[in-house]
Amino acid sequence: MRLAAASLAGLALFFWPFAGLGLPPVTPAIAVAAGTVFGLALVEFGTRRLDARLLALLAALAAVDAALRMALVSGIGGFSPIFFLVLCAGYVFGPSFGFLCGATALLVSALATGGLGPWIPYQVFAVGWVGAGAGVAGLRFRGTWPLAVVGLLAGYAFGALLDVWDWTYFQGSGGLGWSPGLPAGETALRFGRFYLLTSFAYDSFRAAGNGLMVVLLGPPVLAALRRLRSRFSLEIVPLSQMRILERQESLKC
Repeated sequence: MRLAAASLAGLALFFWPFAGLGLPPVTPAIAVAAGTVFGLALVEFGTRRLDARLLALLAALAAVDAALRMALVSGIGGFSPIFFLVLCAGYVFGPSFGFLCGATALLVSALATGGLGPWIPYQVFAVGWVGAGAGVAGLRFRGTWPLAVVGLLAGYAFGALLDVWDWTYFQGSGGLGWSPGLPAGETALRFGRFYLLTSFAYDSFRAAGNGLMVVLLGPPVLAALRRLRSRFSLEIVPLSQMRILERQESLKC
């Protein structure tokens, strides 16, 4: 519920062009994105779902991810290594942690490079949702291949979401560009044409790269993250059950 509430602002941002309205102002959109990430982190910390150890791990993962994004900014097509750690973190630690990992990495890298532009709010929510989607998959699956499928689908989903921002600058292109005031059906049809003609092939490199990185590098990274999760977990065992466990251990000896 907390993550769903935090995502409402992002959904409004992405669906704004389809509502027949103009574009949202840039500065408030950036403030809303940053405020959403900070607010979700505070709520998670206040409810003890994000303790000091997990907060330190989140900061470390976001910093490493941001460094990878800055060091390897030019990839093959749309491929970027930033998605790998976000996918793994969400898969192991859950949707909210995955969202915070992706969104924080984007904000850190944007601040470090001075690249705060109108695209940042879209990137923050889109990468955050990649981590959240991996977290949802992690609640039902455990192996590497389900995460590879999530990474593959996320490559296309991220590209389509970011195209919403790009597309709004193609005003006046007949049958393809965005135009405020059009019916929702016509707007969606134009966006679909725009994505297939300009981005689908480009996003295929990102999708394939995500899946390949998860298959090749995922097993050791997931195992390491799971070990950390087990060390961070506190299991409260009733006294009666503890005595049974102690008795079983003594019998083994």
